[in-house]
Amino acid sequence: MNMSKRVFLAKEADTVALGKSIAAGINQAIVITLHGGLGMGKTTLSRGIIQSLGHDGAVKSPTYTLVEPYELSDWKVYHFDLYRLADPEELEFMGIRDYFAHDTISLIEWPERGYGVLPEPDLSIELTSVAQDNGDICREAKLEAFTEVGKAILEAI
Repeated sequence: MNMSKRVFLAKEADTVALGKSIAAGINQAIVITLHGGLGMGKTTLSRGIIQSLGHDGAVKSPTYTLVEPYELSDWKVYHFDLYRLADPEELEFMGIRDYFAHDTISLIEWPERGYGVLPEPDLSIELTSVAQDNGDICREAKLEAFTEVGKAILEAI
């Protein structure tokens, strides 16, 4: 059932545009995991999604707070950054399971740090650097759908 797609992102605006495309396909609760090293654009992609869903303000990385909530007209969006998580069990202490409901969109950076506690994603996105033939470096997003919800979004991109 897995379906995947690759998207090249030559500049930051392309990453934001990909987020907008993903947001346009969201019509029910979803869990999206974001993989990639530091500075690969995970928060930029999250910003594209969150602002396209109706948030007018800044979207900051929740590195120090673990989660940044956004109350939108149709959705509750939770942007997680688990980079500083010492042990997945810490997620249980913060009531992680309460964040995954029928009206929520969850964007999870560094999900591997919450392994065993987090739900399986509907959509997983890995951001990497890719050298071009001309020597330029751009980003590549590999999107992989694991559920019908994720698959519908990939088909819409």
